[in-house]
Amino acid sequence: MRVTETLISTLREVPAEADIVSHQLLLRSGMLRKVAAGIYTILPLGHRVLLKIEAIIREEMNRAGGIELLMPIIQPAELWQQSGRWDVYGPELFRLKDRHERSFCLGPTHEELFTELVRQEIRSYRQLPLMLYQIQNKYRDERRPRFGLLRGREFIMKDLYSFDIDENGLDASYRKMYAAYNRIFTRCGLDFRVVEADPGAIGGSDTHEFMVMADTGEAEIVFCSACDYAADVEKAPCLVESQTGPRPRPEGTRRRILSSASRTRPGLKECGVQDRAESPDAVEAVLCPVDEARLQPLQRVRTPGTRTVREVAEYLGIPAEQVLKILMYVTDDVPVAVLVRGDRSLNEIKLKNYLQTNVLEIADEEDVAGRFGLPQGFAGPVGLGGRVRLLADNEIKNLSNMVAGANEPDFHYRNVNYGRDYQVEDFADFRLAQEGDICPKCGQPLQLKRGIEIGQLFKLGTKYSKAMGANVLDENGREIPVVMGCYGIGVTRTLAAAVEQWHDQDGIIWPPSIAPYEAVIIPVGQHDSLQADLADDFCRQLTDSGIDSIYDDRSERTGVKFKDADLIGYPVRIVINKDTVTEGLVEIKWRASGAVERIPKDTAAAYLRHKLARD
Repeated sequence: MRVTETLISTLREVPAEADIVSHQLLLRSGMLRKVAAGIYTILPLGHRVLLKIEAIIREEMNRAGGIELLMPIIQPAELWQQSGRWDVYGPELFRLKDRHERSFCLGPTHEELFTELVRQEIRSYRQLPLMLYQIQNKYRDERRPRFGLLRGREFIMKDLYSFDIDENGLDASYRKMYAAYNRIFTRCGLDFRVVEADPGAIGGSDTHEFMVMADTGEAEIVFCSACDYAADVEKAPCLVESQTGPRPRPEGTRRRILSSASRTRPGLKECGVQDRAESPDAVEAVLCPVDEARLQPLQRVRTPGTRTVREVAEYLGIPAEQVLKILMYVTDDVPVAVLVRGDRSLNEIKLKNYLQTNVLEIADEEDVAGRFGLPQGFAGPVGLGGRVRLLADNEIKNLSNMVAGANEPDFHYRNVNYGRDYQVEDFADFRLAQEGDICPKCGQPLQLKRGIEIGQLFKLGTKYSKAMGANVLDENGREIPVVMGCYGIGVTRTLAAAVEQWHDQDGIIWPPSIAPYEAVIIPVGQHDSLQADLADDFCRQLTDSGIDSIYDDRSERTGVKFKDADLIGYPVRIVINKDTVTEGLVEIKWRASGAVERIPKDTAAAYLRHKLARD
């Protein structure tokens, strides 16, 4: 292939619309062009990368027993109404009507269609297990489409669904996909981690995300370097650290595990609380006696204009962790207030799961004044009584002599204590995990990194099959719902994530397995017919040897071609020069390391095949 025979158009300036590295470099390298917000044309170079990623995915899905098909993008509302998601999916769902006023949507995901297909086609347990998949465009009306291919309104996704007769079968299918995903992302040359995650709108029980490590990643994960635990910060359980430290434990005894809903005896606090009772080696739950002598008298103090935790802490000269933060929400028209420590962040996913609701909106100033009857910025738990549903993070139970709003403008209370000064409806894990929290598996401090989600596995169970009547006859002739799993890979996200991870100041550094071309051939003397012929011949020789190659035959200065080669990110740059004509040597430069080698042209193809791990 010659550069002049394809469409490669690079940009020298960084487009103003692009604010992260992958978006900038994909536009500048001529792989992407914007059509509208969150909608892009994938140009020839980018399309070649997508095809290579898709080929790896197909090989591993087929190897694991997946069967490929293709489903429509337009989905009838009736199927979504059967599953119960038509009214709860939210504004991200593109909805439309045909000329007969029948409602449809553009598929953001395909649980309903796959479930309906199995309902129609599968009758007996003898036809299971079954794994069906497709690679297809998906559509989500993102409120703020941004970051190029990482958060678009149209994207390419691989989704596979497993159908089994029971939970044991689902476990087996899940393990197959888990192993296949590890192979896929390893073959794509990515540095990734597998983390526990929340299933979100998809639903189901167990779920794992595959995260590419990148400083610009949208997601945050916590992980333990002392064991193999890793989780999305929204999923990770937050344990309550003992104020007195763990108790000594006699040899051979087992630790007592308390659930987050456990109640303690009067006068005791629950420390090390966690909800992993199935793990006998999890962190110990220690009961710490409350030191009543430490409780100071409640004081009402003037705090003019201090509406935020930071402002209150600075005004009173105390750390933010000594402030009680109260956050107010409206869910299904019911006002809910939640207490967390001032230096913590509330985890809305955990709160939604606790409340079992899909609707959760932060209360604005009008809501706070109207529904709650409280002044914005000065609300607190003292005296709320039955005026609002009050919940608190587990950590609050162990705090003493805190500062909280006094429920009147410009005033706070000092020395606020749970039990004496206020009560709550319930304690639960409501906060967002952060660096330094306790590992729920081994008790060591967690570390935090940013990542980009490129794949996720879900155990759906019978959530969709029960709702939509996808039943089969078991070996006893009884009709039972099929047990489902769902397994997605963001193909376009994988492309963008690879760029986020592999780049430098000069451009992209593609892993050879997914590079648009593995090698670019550049003659130094473009107008030297001998060098041009050698470059053309060498490109054909490499291509015939199975190395994806392109010959840059443009009438441009050599320096421009070198810059474009680095920007586009070809793994190998091969220079044809006078030494090639006189001595038969070619210059090879490796994009990732910058190493330069001079080797005989006649042995270059075999050498590159070996170095690119093609043999």
